[in-house]
Order: sequence, then structure tokens, then C-alpha cells
Amino acid sequence: MIIKKMIKDFIAGIPAKHINRAGRLLGNIAYSFDVRHRRIVRRNLKFAYPEWTWSQVQKTTRHVFQNLFITLFEILQLTCFSKEDVLSRVKIKGEENIEKYMAKPEGIVMISLHLGNWEFVPHFITCYFNRIAASVARQVKPYILNTFIHRYRTGFGCEILYKKKIFPEMRKTIRDGKILGILIDQGTSLSKGMEVNFFGKTVTATPAAALLAMRHHCPVIPVFCKREYDASLTVVIDKPLKLQRTGNLRSDLHTNTQIMTSAIEKIIRDYPEQWLWMHKRWKRHYPQLYPEDIKKRLRNKKKRQQGRLKS
Repeated sequence: MIIKKMIKDFIAGIPAKHINRAGRLLGNIAYSFDVRHRRIVRRNLKFAYPEWTWSQVQKTTRHVFQNLFITLFEILQLTCFSKEDVLSRVKIKGEENIEKYMAKPEGIVMISLHLGNWEFVPHFITCYFNRIAASVARQVKPYILNTFIHRYRTGFGCEILYKKKIFPEMRKTIRDGKILGILIDQGTSLSKGMEVNFFGKTVTATPAAALLAMRHHCPVIPVFCKREYDASLTVVIDKPLKLQRTGNLRSDLHTNTQIMTSAIEKIIRDYPEQWLWMHKRWKRHYPQLYPEDIKKRLRNKKKRQQGRLKS
């Protein structure tokens, strides 16, 4: 028990600059060998920033890999942090934008994105404001890995809601006066999403945050955690979004989902090297951007058809 505590204290005490240096090193190695994700990042960047030179695309792609591995090391270190460690390692900016809502018993919708170290946001918010933050997440496989991630994500009193028939739980979270964090920068299925504009291109985005805000009349506040040049982290709380409420549910839902998507896009444009460009964000409407993905789906479809013929 004593040895375990000594190890945790040692890991927690590693300076941020060393974590940063190790992450950049492994990020550079991954950039060199992970051809698939390097290709996806480059295509996404060139698609989103057609005016960029190839040099800008390559430089930012390398930074994206570095940021991911720095984030992974920071997450491992976070598992050894105490509440005091979290508060001393992370700064806050814009707390005045949320303070008046913290004084009320109503719930808050906190939208965020996979930028900087997104995993720190609910932990810091819970520790700093002493108010429970619940986050929406996907379960991962294998089970043993999901168990570890769940234990880490629910540290400091945070809660996790898993993405399967989740909307009633999200509504209850808001009714209970908690903070509900939703990452809204990734795609969703055509049947569950709404078409919005993202970097000048059509994408499908989840309307869940907009629907919750409209039904419960709660504020929607963009919150993200950026990495500074000195390797420190800052949780940034933007002003609450001004949403449309005309009484036309369908129209308001679409407009407000676009407002939230535009807020996320602005953050990405401010810190493009810190966003997770590795997912195929435009695949539903621009599948030609990822031809290897199309070929893979065709191969899998052909295998399934052959399997049915054999049986």
C-alpha cells in the first residue's frame, strides 16, 4: 500500500514539461509510422483549409500527433492526481461566464470538443466548482479497458452516461441540477443527426444539446481545455450561447445545432493543431475524401455476400 502511494506520488509529481517532451517524442514516432491516420489528418486539414500550403498541412499534422500523445500521458498522470493536484496544474479562464449559473439549482449544458486535453474538463469543473459534472461517453472494448477508463473518468465525483438509449438519463441529469458535458464535434448517423455547416461543408451533428436546452431552458456554455506553449493546461469557459426560441421546434432545433457547431468550429480555428483531426468527420457527405474506407466497406460487403452464398 505504501509502495503504491509512493509510485502514485512520483507519477503525479512529474513536471508538465517532461510529460510534454515525452508526448512529442512518441507523437513524432507515430507520425512517421502511422500512415493511415497521417493520411486522414492531412486530407481533413486540406479539405477544411483549402488555402493552406502543403507545408502548413504537414506541420500541423505532426502537431496533431504530438498533441494526442501528450494528452495520453497527461491522462495517465491524472489517474494519480489528487484534487489539489488538478487545481494546481490547471488554470481557468472565463469563470465569470458560468458563475451566476453555478449559484442556481438548475442544470447546465456544457458543450465541448476533442481539443487540447478534453478529458480534464469534467474533472477540473467538478473540483473547482464543487458541483458534479456528468459526461456522455461511449463504452470501449475490451471490457477490462472500459472498466479502467470508467474508474478514471468517474474520479473526483464525476459521472458517466453511456451512449445507448441515453436521452432520458441526460434529461434527469439536467433536472437534478448537474452539469452535463457533451462532446459535439464528432459525427452521428443520418437518422439521429441534423445536417449543419462545418468548415463550409455539410456534416451531420447531434441535436441532443440543443434539444435539452430548449426543453429545460438551461444555458449552453462552450468549455474546452487548451494546452499552452509552456505545457500547462487552461480550461476556457466561453460566454453562454444565444439560442433561438421561436416556438417552431424543428426550425429552432436546426438553428441551435448550427449555432453550437459554429461555436465549436471557431475554437478549432483558433487552435487547429490541438484538435483531433484523426476521425473521418466528413465521411457521410464526402465519402470520396476517404477512398480506402469505401474500398474496405465494399470488400466487407463482398465477404458477407460470399458467406451467405456458402451457407
